[in-house]
Amino acid sequence: MLRILDSADPELERLVNKDYGDLRELESRTSAILEAVRQGGDGALAELSARFDGAKLDSLRVSDAEIEMAYAKVSVEFITALRRAKASIEDFHRKQLRHSWLEPDEKGSVLGQVIRPLERVGIYVPGGTAAYPSSVLMNAVPAKVAGVKEIVMVTPAKGERGVPPEVLVAAQEAGVSEIYKVGGAQAIAALAYGTESIAKVDKITGPGNIYVTLAKKMVYGLVDIDMLAGPSEILVLADKNADPAYVAADLLSQAEHDVLASAVLITDSRELLQEVIQELEIQLNRLPRQEIAAKSLNDYGAAIMVNSVEEGIRLANRFAPEHLELMVEDPFRYLGQVKNAGAVFLGRYSPEPLGDYFAGPNHVLPTGGTARFYSPLNVDTFTKKMSVIAYSGQSLKEVGNDVILLAETEGLDAHAAAIKVRMR
Repeated sequence: MLRILDSADPELERLVNKDYGDLRELESRTSAILEAVRQGGDGALAELSARFDGAKLDSLRVSDAEIEMAYAKVSVEFITALRRAKASIEDFHRKQLRHSWLEPDEKGSVLGQVIRPLERVGIYVPGGTAAYPSSVLMNAVPAKVAGVKEIVMVTPAKGERGVPPEVLVAAQEAGVSEIYKVGGAQAIAALAYGTESIAKVDKITGPGNIYVTLAKKMVYGLVDIDMLAGPSEILVLADKNADPAYVAADLLSQAEHDVLASAVLITDSRELLQEVIQELEIQLNRLPRQEIAAKSLNDYGAAIMVNSVEEGIRLANRFAPEHLELMVEDPFRYLGQVKNAGAVFLGRYSPEPLGDYFAGPNHVLPTGGTARFYSPLNVDTFTKKMSVIAYSGQSLKEVGNDVILLAETEGLDAHAAAIKVRMR
């Protein structure tokens, strides 16, 4: 169960820094998988999928017939909920769209910025112990809003079950162009290097297990990536007015993800802390994923006592959590003090799962303290910007000597000469 700490406890450093141990052996295995796919293409993908996922693949690509069958296997209610969620996500991300601009001056020069969507992106949708149609929407919808023409999805097929029908339906609804039944580091390799069946992409987005994360790290530079996402995290900052049942439920909503997930409570109320711990014991016993959640709470969870909500905010900023809930009186009062978080949930009726599925903001968020410098997945993730420079002769003459001086100071005489030749 949750350890009870105070804000001066040295154990906090381990929680803040999230040390998951020596990764060198995992890095070596990941590198070997990447090289196998780079050399072996489709054959290596089929062999690795059989070895790791128990999937015997006749074809890597999901067919139209498989998508049609998937629709027959899901309920009308699921499709309705999915479409409503998609509409919320699409509406939120449309507000993020930026526009190209050109700005002429009175001397005839023009400066500006042209924004273009990426042409081909790969989205990774985890398989693992659950199906994640929500991850399909969160990756594909902003790419579609940005104007990406080719959206390629990779997701593992698990044994005889294949790809969950809910995931295939979500992909169709979100406008995914191609779907391939491969997962793990081998799927990242296919997207980065290309194979006989899968053309390489410009960027890879989406969360996955440690092998997927390490593979994304290793191929970065050959392709772009969104971020290095780790195990899920939630930090709930609660005062005496919070409902302990709500707090416990929200902590468990992330603890059930993974044994490495982190669920942390910060509070200035000893009474609330004890009530939350009691609620956790009650609610944990009802969970089908009880074993996973219990280990997560035991290894990476904590309940931390502070002297004030303000002190709790300062500590939360050190954690820079993926999800931060402010379950305090007048939460908007403290929003301006929050510097580091992937997503902030304000008040008792804004639980973290609302953001996972429906509210609209993206649920692909920075983890492991990287909210200090990473942003959530967004429309900008799927675009690139080009600068535009068009000087007139008059403008060039006015600044030419400055450019020449700077170029010659750096010892780049040819740079200077390219200006001088135009100033004769």
